[in-house]
Amino acid sequence: MRGYLVMPTKPTVKPASVIVVHENRGLNPYIEDVARRVAKAGYIALAPDGLSSVGGYPGNDDEGRELQQKVDPQKLMNDFCRRRLYGKASAGERQSGNNRFCYGGGVCNAAAVAIPELACAVPFYGRQPPIADVENPCAALLHYAELDKPITDGWPAYEQALKAQHKVFEAYIYPQVNHGFHNDSTPRYDRAAAELAGSERWRGLPNISAKRAEIALALAQKIAI
Repeated sequence: MRGYLVMPTKPTVKPASVIVVHENRGLNPYIEDVARRVAKAGYIALAPDGLSSVGGYPGNDDEGRELQQKVDPQKLMNDFCRRRLYGKASAGERQSGNNRFCYGGGVCNAAAVAIPELACAVPFYGRQPPIADVENPCAALLHYAELDKPITDGWPAYEQALKAQHKVFEAYIYPQVNHGFHNDSTPRYDRAAAELAGSERWRGLPNISAKRAEIALALAQKIAI
């Protein structure tokens, strides 16, 4: 699988890593920009291209959506959830974060319950994993859109499953915005919601290690427009 790797220029400490997974249209310029924002915050950012097996992102989102529909969904999920991918991104640093959007948000939720190497997951409007799979999830900051009913309606059951595991998580449903509100290249972009996603409100995550809190806060703050 090919991808877009961005390194911080002058890290003062060994950087943790962040996997940035794209929406339902491949590794487009928006996701590359998100990866650059993460690297500017001092983290190794790797944005894999799930369309690598069919030639890669074709250059525009409409064709990207059509191409992604041709990729076997189970293969795509398996590619994004390979533990080897997280090991390569971390360059020896086992504390990795996972930040994903739309389709990638669903992959992020799946990885949060399947990959113990993850320090935290920050899915944006991601479909929830099967409740039966929610065992020993990593810390999570979950972002949902109020108008995105098909996905947001699944949050209450997922919330109860996370609570039953006694794990650290926080979620916020952004009022009167739709799926994709963070993507500044589409009409659904909502600047106020995107900025709120990076606000100081996330600083108070309880019972989380210093390393994980650092990663979680950086992801929540630094990717915001």
